[in-house]
Amino acid sequence: MNMDGVAFYSCLSLAGLFFLLALLLMLLGEKGAILISGFNTWPKSKRDMYDKRKLVSDQARLLWIWAIILSMGAVLSYFISPYFGLVAFILWLILAFKDVHWDANRAFEKYRKSPHSEHKK
Repeated sequence: MNMDGVAFYSCLSLAGLFFLLALLLMLLGEKGAILISGFNTWPKSKRDMYDKRKLVSDQARLLWIWAIILSMGAVLSYFISPYFGLVAFILWLILAFKDVHWDANRAFEKYRKSPHSEHKK
């Protein structure tokens, strides 16, 4: 397989995976929070202190963005140049590593419910 095929199929398969994961998160709603790495290792009592709906929504949106970037890379690498696939892959890596957190508490702190939000229900 030449470079054209590698760039095209790599971007296309990753894009398909991210589209499926985003769709799965959207379909599961709050229950999809259990699929989010780091969050799923916490005890239920701790997970309940976080806004799972917003967490799942943000993660699904991030997966959609990744899928769109890689889809564009696949299309452009197929029709124009395999280097577009490489650029899309590098852009995806930059975006993915930007969101890597070594501390799960810091990764999810913006989703923590305020103590007063429980009284609103």
